[in-house]
Amino acid sequence: MKKIKITELAEVIRSKNSGPLELTLDLIFKDSRAFELARRSGIFTKELFAGLYNVNPQDVLGVVEYEQANAIKATLVRPVVSGDPGDTDIYGAQQHAPLLNIEVPVEDPGL
Repeated sequence: MKKIKITELAEVIRSKNSGPLELTLDLIFKDSRAFELARRSGIFTKELFAGLYNVNPQDVLGVVEYEQANAIKATLVRPVVSGDPGDTDIYGAQQHAPLLNIEVPVEDPGL
């Protein structure tokens, strides 16, 4: 089975606050074909995001596919409340790096 780097499929890979207690991760794919390859892979689960961010799966509040936007979004509980002592990224905008290592397994990349 072939694997495609997420950076070849996604146009936008970002993180941001979803309030002071949550972090949202966005993968916005280049087109519907790229989104469909990612979606069909089945890898975008709570367990994937928990492993990437070294948190318990119950701290991944949700993984949602937005077909209309060719996007997959995951929301996690922030380990430190935004702005509290020990918070190194008040806006949550620099937490996307672990997503860059995702490789998406695809059976038929030609769809």
